[in-house]
Amino acid sequence: IRSKEFKKRRDFVVKSLNKIKGIKCLIPNGAFYVFPSCKDLLNKKTKLKKDADFVQKLLEKANVAVVQGSAFGLEGYFRISYATSMNNLKKAMERIKSFCESLS
Repeated sequence: IRSKEFKKRRDFVVKSLNKIKGIKCLIPNGAFYVFPSCKDLLNKKTKLKKDADFVQKLLEKANVAVVQGSAFGLEGYFRISYATSMNNLKKAMERIKSFCESLS
């Protein structure tokens, strides 16, 4: 039952992230997190240069805590866990979407 619930959460997070302009996310093969790319949002227009900038602004402006991918050798990505409630994930996805939309 638990693995079904985590698969449901994972699929929701991946699908939600892929609907956000500037974010690309592949389906992971394990673990409880995904590594979406935010490379398309790192430019002069958004004033974000690195994934660390994206992560910091996401926390400051949208109250969503994620980890920069560069901490894992993946510059231009961020890591988000889906090992939380579906309610929390829905809130986080809405906040990430609003934050990314505010950048353009």
